[in-house]
Amino acid sequence: MADLTQTTHRVSGGYDIVIAEAGDPSAPAVVFLHGSGPGASGASNFRQNIDAFVGGGYRVILPDLIGYGGSSKPEGLDYTLQLFTDTVHEALVAHGVTSASLVGNSLGGGIALLMTLDHPEFTRNLVLMAPGCVAEREAYFVMPGITKMVSSFGGPDFNLAEQKRLVSNLVHPDFASKIPDALVEERFAVARTQPKDVLVRMRTPDLSPRLPEITQPVFVLWGLNDEFCPEAHSRLFLEHCPDVRAITFGRTGHWVQVERAAEFNAYAIEFLNARR
Repeated sequence: MADLTQTTHRVSGGYDIVIAEAGDPSAPAVVFLHGSGPGASGASNFRQNIDAFVGGGYRVILPDLIGYGGSSKPEGLDYTLQLFTDTVHEALVAHGVTSASLVGNSLGGGIALLMTLDHPEFTRNLVLMAPGCVAEREAYFVMPGITKMVSSFGGPDFNLAEQKRLVSNLVHPDFASKIPDALVEERFAVARTQPKDVLVRMRTPDLSPRLPEITQPVFVLWGLNDEFCPEAHSRLFLEHCPDVRAITFGRTGHWVQVERAAEFNAYAIEFLNARR
């Protein structure tokens, strides 16, 4: 894998946001925004995509969201979509990124949407894998994958085996045996440092009424068997975004960029290349 350099930026509120990166610093920036869940981080969510994008001539930027990875993990507050978006945007600007393509999975997709709405000049285009925040929060919290994730995280029985079970829930059953033990261990090490507030006090709005405001090109990819963000939500983008295309993968869960890594890399890079 391409070598990653890591930088920490102090942002408003006194929080530290960690950003890893790879590739030519002068190349067009692609910011990868990871999803939620115990132990999530930029590197662990996108390890199978970094080399392809660097090889395609892009500067890969991998922030750890507040509450995740190596970034600050405050307790006693609501983890709102605005908090996620504001802290990571401020860190990106401090990192010297003033314009980028945004690649977002799940919660990261919602952050990419809000960042584009708040800072339209920042976003060149969007690649979204099963993006969240296009329905009310309660609609997501009854999804089977999220129900299992929230009920298990932070309890006395949360251990490495439970972490493996939660990661396996992210993918189609056919792919579960292919998840590396090193990935599970990496996420478990982060999960042990996270407060339960990261999940139980997450607050996300429904951004679907604002989708027509996004004029940048949008590419949406979804797994038909996603148990976290329903694939039917792809139609919201097709119906309301003025410049959008979508692909759905059969026998695929919530992690298109992992389960269908080679195809995802090829399709996404082709999409970005056509808009350079």
